[in-house]
Amino acid sequence: MVEFIKKMMDWALEKEEEAAKECHVSPKEVDEQIAKVEEKKEALQKKCKEELDEIQKIIERLEKIKEESLKCSTQKDK
Repeated sequence: MVEFIKKMMDWALEKEEEAAKECHVSPKEVDEQIAKVEEKKEALQKKCKEELDEIQKIIERLEKIKEESLKCSTQKDK
C-alpha cells in the first residue's frame, strides 16, 4: 500500500511539474502546498521524537532491572 501511495504521489508531482512548465501552476498554490507538507513534516518529527523518548525510558528501566538481576546473581554465587 505504501508503495502504491509513493507511486501515486510521484505521478501527481510529475503532472504538476509538467503543468508548471506550461505556466498552468501558480507559485502561490505551490507555496501553500509546501507549507502543508512542512506542517506534516514537523508533526511527524514531533511524534517520532516523543516515541523515541518513550523507547529510551523503557531501555533505561530495563537497564535498571538488569542491574538488579545482576545483584541477585552475584549474591547467589556467594
